[in-house]
Amino acid sequence: MAVPKRKTSSSKRNMRRSHDRINSKNIIIDKESGEPRLSHQLDSSTGMYNGKKVIFKKEKEKEKENNPKS
Repeated sequence: MAVPKRKTSSSKRNMRRSHDRINSKNIIIDKESGEPRLSHQLDSSTGMYNGKKVIFKKEKEKEKENNPKS
């Protein structure tokens, strides 16, 4: 059975654990919608990224939005 020869010091133990922390998320407030979102990510509700429209809805979806009865 493997047994350590000496006690691991608190300094060495903490050095080993230095990368085990939980990283914080970079949350920003979106300029267009005012909702919080992750930076460098596409805003799914508006389809905007970096101030430009990236995702466009299809024509059929727009027609359904205009005419909810049909």
